[in-house]
Amino acid sequence: MTNGQYQEAVDWLFVQAPNYQIDGLKAYKPGLDNITKLCDFFDNPQEKIKCIHIGGTNGKGSSSNMLASVLQDAGYKVGLYNSPHLIDFTERIKVNGKNCDKEFVFGFIQKLKTLPEDILPSFFEFTTIMAFEYFYQQGVDFAIIEVGLGGRLDSTNIIQPLVAAITNVQLDHQNILGDTIEEIAAEKAGIIKPHIPIISGDETSTVKNIIKQKAELENAPFIDATTLQADLISDLKGNYQKKNIRVVLALVEELKKLNISISDQNIENGLLHVHQNTGFIGRWFEFSQDPLTICDTGHNQAGLEYVFSQLNSIDRHKHVILGFVNDKKIDEVMALLPENSEFYFAKPSINRGRHPEDYENLLQEAKIFYKIFDSVQEAYLSAKEQCTKGEMIFIGGSNFVVGEFLEKNLEISE
Repeated sequence: MTNGQYQEAVDWLFVQAPNYQIDGLKAYKPGLDNITKLCDFFDNPQEKIKCIHIGGTNGKGSSSNMLASVLQDAGYKVGLYNSPHLIDFTERIKVNGKNCDKEFVFGFIQKLKTLPEDILPSFFEFTTIMAFEYFYQQGVDFAIIEVGLGGRLDSTNIIQPLVAAITNVQLDHQNILGDTIEEIAAEKAGIIKPHIPIISGDETSTVKNIIKQKAELENAPFIDATTLQADLISDLKGNYQKKNIRVVLALVEELKKLNISISDQNIENGLLHVHQNTGFIGRWFEFSQDPLTICDTGHNQAGLEYVFSQLNSIDRHKHVILGFVNDKKIDEVMALLPENSEFYFAKPSINRGRHPEDYENLLQEAKIFYKIFDSVQEAYLSAKEQCTKGEMIFIGGSNFVVGEFLEKNLEISE
C-alpha cells in the first residue's frame, strides 16, 4: 500500500459515508440499530475489550487523554478513540499514543465495500467499529472511548464499560440534542448503564440531579467528582483543566476498586506527560513562544467562555484568528470576545465552513477591529506580520480552524 492508495481510501470513505463533522445535520444518524448490525458483522469486537466511556459537552477529549496517559504510566496498553481528528484520520484511533496503522485503515476500508446492502453506516459509525476492531487486534488492556455526540443515541453507546463519566453539560448541538440544558443532560445521561459507576463532573445542581436520578434508575453508583480535592497539575494547559483532572481522579478511583493497579506516582506522572504519552494537542496548545502563539479547539459557548476568560488574564495585545461552522450562533460569540484584541476572521475549508462575509453585520455591530480572510492560513500570515514584540496570536473557534492551521504550520515549526 502506498501513501497515495491510503489517501485515496480515506477520501473514498469521506465521500461514501455521511460525515457529521463535514456535512452537518444531514449526515447525523441517531440510534444504535446500524452500529449493532455493524458490530455483529465484525463479530462484536467491542465485547472482547475492556472499555471506559467518557461523554460531556466539553472536556471529554482532555479527560480521556489524561486518563490514557495515567494508565500508560502504570504500564498498561491503552486504546484511545477521540474525534474529530485535527490533521490525519489516524489520530482518531491510537494505542499508547501511536496513531492507528495506515495499513489497517486501508484494509478495513476495503471491508466497507463488502457490507450487506441493509447496512449503510455513517462515517462515525464506521470509524467506531474500526476502533473497536483495531483495539481488539492490538490486544489493549483498556480502550477509552469518547462519545461522539450526545450519548443516548451515539454509536459508542453500544459498549458495556467498566466505568463511565460525563464531564459537564452545556448548550451545544441544540438542533440535535435539545434546546435546554435539561434536555441535553438527559441525552448525555443516556450512557448510564445498570450497575456501572458513573462519574459526574458538572458543578450545576440541575445537571447533577439529572445524572444522579438516571444513575438511581439504573442502580448505578453515582460519583460527584466536584467534591474531590485536586491539587495536581497537568501539562495540558488551560485553567479549565482543573475540572477535568477531578473527573480523571474519580475515574482512577473506580478503576482501583476493580483491582486495577495505579499508584499515586502513576497519576502524577501521567497528568504531567499527556502530550508525550498520547500526542494530544489542540487544547491551549502553545505552538510557539516567539511570538507567543496559542491554539485552542474550544468552539461552543461554554468552551469559548473558558478560553476567552483565560486570554483576558494575559496582559498582552492579542491578534485573534477565529473561524466558525454554519450552525454556530455568531451573536453569542460576539458577546464573549476577548479584550485588548484585533481580530482576523477566516472561513474553515470544509463544507460546513462559514465565510465571515455572511456575518459581517455582526462584526460591525460589535465595534471591533477586524479583517476578513478566505482561509485560515491567510489570516495567520497577516496576524504574524502585524504581531510585534510582546504581543501574542490566538487561533481558535473551531476544531477545523486549529486543524487547518496545524496542518499548514506544524511541520514548518518542527
